[in-house]
Amino acid sequence: MDLTQLLDDDRGVSPVIGVILMVAITVILAAVIGTFVLGLGSNVGNNAPSATFDYNYENFSANASDDRIEITDQGGDSIDTETLNVSVGGDTFYAGPSNDVSPGNTSVDGWGDDTLSAGDTLTIQEEGGDSVGNNEDVQIIWKSSGGSSSIIGSSTTPQ
Repeated sequence: MDLTQLLDDDRGVSPVIGVILMVAITVILAAVIGTFVLGLGSNVGNNAPSATFDYNYENFSANASDDRIEITDQGGDSIDTETLNVSVGGDTFYAGPSNDVSPGNTSVDGWGDDTLSAGDTLTIQEEGGDSVGNNEDVQIIWKSSGGSSSIIGSSTTPQ
């Protein structure tokens, strides 16, 4: 047996390295595609705050025109009020402290500070009219800086 021929024979190295590289590329592509197919890539940076809210409804009778909704933060994360919207029945009644979007004959008071914390109350007061109806969805919507949003609190007005 000739030792120089054994040391010079490297025909099997290239196919082994090629197979290892192809397997590595396949695993990396599968991981990247899998994160987007499963939706894991879109959840990065969308960590909605956690908060508990108490809803108090007053004067929601059949003929009342002075309905009142009080939403009180019961605790959880401190939340920047500029990132919050409150909608009742699809109409936006609050869009941060700098935006007055009260529809109809309705006034909104509260949550004027920069940060929402436990004990803060938002009051939606209807003043003659029917801009707030019975059996309507009340939603507190948090909007991230990236444009996505999450409902962090919801309730339904009385029937």
